[in-house]
Amino acid sequence: MSLLDRFRLDGKVAIVTGASRGIGARAATALAEMGADVVIAARSAEALSSVCAEVDGLGRRAVPVPCDLSDLESMRTLVDAATNELGGLDIVVNNVGGALPQPFLDTSVETMERAFRFNVSTAFQLTKLAVPAMLERGSGSVINITSVMGHLTDRGFVAYGTAKAAMTHMTHLLAADLAPRIRVNAIAPGSIRTDALAGVLDADLERQMLDATPMRRLGTVDDIALGVLYLASDASSFVTGRVLSIDGGANAPTLSLGLPDL
Repeated sequence: MSLLDRFRLDGKVAIVTGASRGIGARAATALAEMGADVVIAARSAEALSSVCAEVDGLGRRAVPVPCDLSDLESMRTLVDAATNELGGLDIVVNNVGGALPQPFLDTSVETMERAFRFNVSTAFQLTKLAVPAMLERGSGSVINITSVMGHLTDRGFVAYGTAKAAMTHMTHLLAADLAPRIRVNAIAPGSIRTDALAGVLDADLERQMLDATPMRRLGTVDDIALGVLYLASDASSFVTGRVLSIDGGANAPTLSLGLPDL
């Protein structure tokens, strides 16, 4: 077997959450490019159908599961789809998550709890449900999509950053719990050019971000998808409990919200 063959995922089955666009959609199609069949989940059935068409064009199978991923019971549906329709489960990409930034005094306990549930509880629940199915196949790989804001600091990110920090440490703890048969790793994206970012980006803001990034460009969804492929495949068979930062070398947030002193 050549080294490049270690990146192949032929015969593997993956679940990707938040897969209707952006990082999740590209992760799903990248896994399919390397030979995996995929269960893809998000709220929008229409957007999922577009990703399904891309996967089908690559000669692989995609099973769309339109659902509200903040409802933890929906996670069981994803595992059932993988095992019943695709024959098993080998890879989980916990991509769904997020929380809007806001000033500290405007951040409620309820906001904190929603951020934790949507980022941490979703990943925990899907991983817990997926583990028995993975063990039936002999091994597995869990990949949590966190954020550089899980270890960087700036005003306005207390809910999002705290949730992502918890997700990062959960990665370390799950890796210890599930070794040696199941590997658990994370990817911490920096500033990635997605539809969500495009909605707030103008020329001046982009220049600020580029100036604050040592690589002098924004990341792409392909950059993250390549990290997913590495961590999902046997190429990373000796890697667990680690966080791969894909952030252009930034050591501080690349775009400040500019919130004033209290």
